[in-house]
Amino acid sequence: MSESALDQKVEFVLTQISTMVESEGGKLTEVQLDGDSLSLKYLPGINEECPECVPTHDQVEIFLKTSLGIHAPFIKSVKIN
Repeated sequence: MSESALDQKVEFVLTQISTMVESEGGKLTEVQLDGDSLSLKYLPGINEECPECVPTHDQVEIFLKTSLGIHAPFIKSVKIN
């Protein structure tokens, strides 16, 4: 999922968010940490029985920013493609 150069606190957050999106068939890929900026690609899953259960890009961005604000506040920018 991520490069070995990632900070442990960032890695923790990414693991938690990945677990959440993977439960609905989604995936976080192309994770890059450049100083205080984190960028990644989110591929949403498909849940025909509960489409509203699949997090949107905006929701994933909010989850990431909130969790990073707690665990890795040095991350100032999050970009999701």
